[in-house]
Amino acid sequence: MRQSVPRSRRLYDTAMVGLGGILLLFIVLPFVALVLDGGPAAILRGLGCSLTWPALRLSLGTTLISVVLVVVGGTPLAWWLARSRWRSARWLEILLQLPVVIPPAVGGIALLLAFGRRGLFGGALERLGWTPAFSAVAVVMAQVFVSAPFYLQAAVQAFGRLDPNLLAVARSLGASPPRLLFRVALPLARPWLIGGAAMSWARALGEFGATLMFAGNMTGKTQTLPLAIYTALELDIHTAQALSLLLVSFAFALLLFLRRFNRDPEVARRLATQ
Repeated sequence: MRQSVPRSRRLYDTAMVGLGGILLLFIVLPFVALVLDGGPAAILRGLGCSLTWPALRLSLGTTLISVVLVVVGGTPLAWWLARSRWRSARWLEILLQLPVVIPPAVGGIALLLAFGRRGLFGGALERLGWTPAFSAVAVVMAQVFVSAPFYLQAAVQAFGRLDPNLLAVARSLGASPPRLLFRVALPLARPWLIGGAAMSWARALGEFGATLMFAGNMTGKTQTLPLAIYTALELDIHTAQALSLLLVSFAFALLLFLRRFNRDPEVARRLATQ
């Protein structure tokens, strides 16, 4: 005989489903509209817009450079932060996470005031013959600024998970500091570092505010995909829709990869041992 569910439990379950369903619909329905509105023909016409391919090439090229810079510079910094016992290191971690919580436009203004032609260091850079503002270099700088914290956080946590006894054994066997990092720590932490680099790349690909403020919105020169969407919105909603779907497709593919990567130990093991 099936037991009856208490009325209070039914009310609780109904409330939970109702509240969760409202949020679910709020998040899902805009993506449904993005895919279905206008139909495939309108989306294909939008992809043929003159803004699309220059912005796509620039976005892919600059984000590739930015993620390489983040990984190359962020790995030793994260290694030091994870192992440091100085109190100042914890304050430095907070400072390095600031770009995650401040509006990107604030980051763009800060970059402009630091490295712009009239910025704090702009004059010195100009005397060296280098003016990064409003150029493709500024696009990369803006992307590094906003995306680096995602890799740094993942890398610090990955290095912090390593068994200190294992590191101590490696040192006792004569491993030098560089060998300890490159031959022991990096192979063990590689799966989490790859995940952090992937999230950093995704954040760089979607960067808008800091790029607009520091690099401008010049077609073929500094106009990335998010900026192209902003421009296309004034011309044709379906072009903006097509460009938005490109970004959503990249993001969805990345999340699928990370989901499988995190759930499939065999994938992580192969990457860790390559």
